[in-house]
Amino acid sequence: MDLTVEDARERSRFEVSVDGKLAGFSAYHLIDEGVLALPHVEVDPAYEGRGVGSALVRESLDDIRARDLRIVPICPFVRTFLKRHPQYADLVHQG
Repeated sequence: MDLTVEDARERSRFEVSVDGKLAGFSAYHLIDEGVLALPHVEVDPAYEGRGVGSALVRESLDDIRARDLRIVPICPFVRTFLKRHPQYADLVHQG
């Protein structure tokens, strides 16, 4: 399974493709200078339970970190991911 995550800025979301086919996305929007809200993650049911959502969130957060941004995790999937992966806790906006 070949996973690719890209920032589709024109659609304000990170998109994950599996073997070249769109499999899901993580929406975002700028809520303050340097702060992104992450309100929704969606994965095609055909790919659920295969780690696609986790890969999408992980690679999205890595990109957000590289751009020196912070997040407000609204989506329950993102919140759960952050609890399971405390190495990303520094990305959560405190304010």
